[in-house]
Amino acid sequence: MTDILMRQIKPHSQEVEPEARDTSPNRAAANGGLFRPMPGPPLAELPFEDAYRRVPMCAEEQARYDGRLEIWDRATQTALEVGEASPRHERPAPLLSALAERIAQVRGKPIRCFGAMTLFLLDEDGDVERTMEADQTLYLHPERANPVSWSRMVVGENQYPDVVLEVDNTTDVRRHKLKLYEAWGFPELWVEVPDTSPRPAKTHGLTIYLLKDGALREAPISRAFPGWAANEIHRAFNEARISDRTSAILERVGAAMGAREGTGPDDDPLLRSQRQAGLATGRREALSEARAAELKRRAAMVRAIMADRHLDVTANFPLEVPGFAEANVEDVATGAMRCANEADFAALLRHARP
Repeated sequence: MTDILMRQIKPHSQEVEPEARDTSPNRAAANGGLFRPMPGPPLAELPFEDAYRRVPMCAEEQARYDGRLEIWDRATQTALEVGEASPRHERPAPLLSALAERIAQVRGKPIRCFGAMTLFLLDEDGDVERTMEADQTLYLHPERANPVSWSRMVVGENQYPDVVLEVDNTTDVRRHKLKLYEAWGFPELWVEVPDTSPRPAKTHGLTIYLLKDGALREAPISRAFPGWAANEIHRAFNEARISDRTSAILERVGAAMGAREGTGPDDDPLLRSQRQAGLATGRREALSEARAAELKRRAAMVRAIMADRHLDVTANFPLEVPGFAEANVEDVATGAMRCANEADFAALLRHARP
């Protein structure tokens, strides 16, 4: 990491009394970025799988490293590199962004996914103690987010993501990274094992973990997205396309969020524009239908008058007579009462035009 970045993520030196610290999920922002999370278990106590490659790496090498490190630990001067990314691993992360965008439109307020993000844990001197890579990070209020950059945040200093997504294709986050997310105070973690994962089928699914009393505990429903259940999220991640069922769920969740915040679809520029266009189209169609009905009523009047006069008329008369649609009702009625036949009616109507 460069000196510039180190200065950017240097924590505040001011101390805060313990009783003044907020224990809410996003407590870092709540008390001015003065919360110091626990570092978590030593690296040696975390049972990482063979899917990770252990690489000796000092702080200077870590700062210059340009690839993805699942975890870097200064105490052991060790980095854990992930294997090659696969479509099965990468697909849920961008899908979350697409799903969240639909929810955001119905909610009427933006939601941002910042993608993979490096999480920095600093010691009291502002030096990097540990780093960890999150697969996907989501902010319900992106205007409040204050990371070092869209790909970096300092744990305990910057606003926490409302949801972090980890995709377990061949690995098991629960055995290692979960403990660090818990120690660092992340409010909500989703662990997705895709249906296409080579892991045992019984492990496929999505698990939601919510921070409560300092521990990440399994929960059936998201706290960030009210009413969105783990099984519904997993199904959405594994569909070839967004189904009608999932679309209805996204709309339901977005509406619940909007009701909670006093916003709705009309607060989203795209949906507002589409709704206005739809209303305009509806008005035009309604006027057109009303006009067609009125012309049919006038035609029925003309036919009735001419029938009373024992005059023969064809099937579509007088709807196809030039000028009939534009003529006023008085001229139409007068023509029906005076004409000798259909041609004479058309002539009288033609002469009646202003």
